[in-house]
Amino acid sequence: MKLIVGLGNPGKKYEQTRHNVGFWVAEKFAVLSRASAVRARFEGEFAECNIGGEKVAILCPHTYMNASGQSVRKALDFYKLELSDVLIVCDDLNLASGKLRIRARGTAGGQNGLKDIIRHLGSDQFARLKVGIGRPPEGWQVTDYVLGKWNKPELELIEPVTTLAAKAAISFVTDGVDLTMSRYNGEPKKDKPAKPRKPIRSSESAKKADPENTAKTDAAKSDG
Repeated sequence: MKLIVGLGNPGKKYEQTRHNVGFWVAEKFAVLSRASAVRARFEGEFAECNIGGEKVAILCPHTYMNASGQSVRKALDFYKLELSDVLIVCDDLNLASGKLRIRARGTAGGQNGLKDIIRHLGSDQFARLKVGIGRPPEGWQVTDYVLGKWNKPELELIEPVTTLAAKAAISFVTDGVDLTMSRYNGEPKKDKPAKPRKPIRSSESAKKADPENTAKTDAAKSDG
């Protein structure tokens, strides 16, 4: 069994923001894999699918980015998974916009969602798929940039890339991280878009948090 986790912040305010690209990829993965209906579980939105005989859980934590680890930990413990069964999908400021990078392990690189997952799991020995969003333009604050919505030219670039990233996540399930790295690491590529899925909704646990303060704290600390 595999666990695919897309990182982001829940709620309409954060839909289509750069920091939520992990949610977008997870949603497309669910479309391409014909996953079950979405339901609330593990403090997030959850669905299941089967790819080539392999059962897959898809999770979008609704704990806000910098508390992603508690949601991932619950899912990992429930299914008794190994770290090698997990793929985390998130944004990366240090990658050119639209570029993909898959790694079998590594540090958080300043990404606070990854940082919290490493803290909760007690290890960085899990795969991650990063989608480049580029650095903020001159004069922009990091917080405003990552929590800002994609403009039209950016959407034209990133929309097919999120489909490609979803296909990379499928490759992780079917062929493992090493072969997936050889296939998908590199320069931005174009691919056909998947049909949109119903947007991420806030779970009850997310509603109890302070979304603006939490999300801004995360983004201000993050450089990747």
